[in-house]
Amino acid sequence: MCLVCISCSPEASQPKAEVDQPRPSILLITLDTTRADSLGFESNKVETPNLDALAARGVRFSQAWTTVPMTLPAHTSMLTGLYASEHGIRENSRFLDDDRTLLAERLRDGGYSTAAFVSGYPLKRQFGLARGFDHYDDDVGKGNAERAAGPTTERALSYLGSKSPGPVFIWVHYFDPHDPYAPPEPFRSRYPSSPYLGEIAYMDQELGRLIEAFEVRNAGGDSRVLVVGDHGEGLGDHGELLHGNLLYSGVMRVPLIVVGSGIPSGEVETAVSIRRVFDTILGWAGLESDFDLLAADEEIVMGEALKPFLQYGWQPQVMAIRGDIRVIQAGETEVYDLRSDPTESEDLSGSSQIDSEIVEAIESYALIPVDVQASSDSLDEESRKQLAVLG
Repeated sequence: MCLVCISCSPEASQPKAEVDQPRPSILLITLDTTRADSLGFESNKVETPNLDALAARGVRFSQAWTTVPMTLPAHTSMLTGLYASEHGIRENSRFLDDDRTLLAERLRDGGYSTAAFVSGYPLKRQFGLARGFDHYDDDVGKGNAERAAGPTTERALSYLGSKSPGPVFIWVHYFDPHDPYAPPEPFRSRYPSSPYLGEIAYMDQELGRLIEAFEVRNAGGDSRVLVVGDHGEGLGDHGELLHGNLLYSGVMRVPLIVVGSGIPSGEVETAVSIRRVFDTILGWAGLESDFDLLAADEEIVMGEALKPFLQYGWQPQVMAIRGDIRVIQAGETEVYDLRSDPTESEDLSGSSQIDSEIVEAIESYALIPVDVQASSDSLDEESRKQLAVLG
């Protein structure tokens, strides 16, 4: 059921707080390679009790969409509020320009202590997302491409135990469901036919520990938690096993849950972009913001997949969503009705008229980057090896 009254809730209708007023501590958790339909509250194939409990007491967005089905571009959108065509990161292993303002920079300037704990090589500080963080933990170990959820959680718990004065903004990134799938026991044995789901169940366990510690630290005070996926995994849908090459729902629709002081429980069915994480968190911090996910105003949601164009010479791909209609442009046009056909099995392009505003949005979206030089050209040999491990 759609949460129709959320835009008129007391939390949403309050005026923006000034910077010198009390502000909430904020925990941003990003789930790498996590399909929206691979969590317990959408699937009976996996147990994710901590995420289920979070969704039950907060707001779940059932139509949240990534901007790019790759780790670095998607996270760059969340931390800049921009589409990839605007921030310029169209695939992993590119480098963000210094003139792009990041969320952590705005929050630190606004009086927040800022810390990040990332678990995968694509988010190493060299690629540009560390700006604005007082502490940026990207130590995945020499020669490794990723760090498991357990050690990442331990690093974050240690930071939470330091009792930094004032509000904190903490970003914790879990990489575990990314290929290759190798969940630890007992999750390996619980999901012998799907180690991918085993990784998600393990990640849920660690996420539960993290949220508990964060809420204990902020007991009695104002706090917010936002959990969001960066992209999903194909798992064979439409012929794609992993991610990065196509724009179907398995890789583009992601989990998004918001919990916190004054936020009612419910579900939002309006299509939203993960780039709006940036605006929403700024608003929570009492800083100037143009959008609030909790208001869920309808807009055309865009996304792209340019890795195949940049690396293989395929057609550039862009998607647009308005209401229940999703359009994919990749040389040819595909149209799907998400409400009646969530698995996108029936292309309606031959029998339906596309909304003129969707057509305009697709035509105006800047698909071709100015610089199409292969990103790997500027990487050293060790970096190439680590990226190769991740496909």
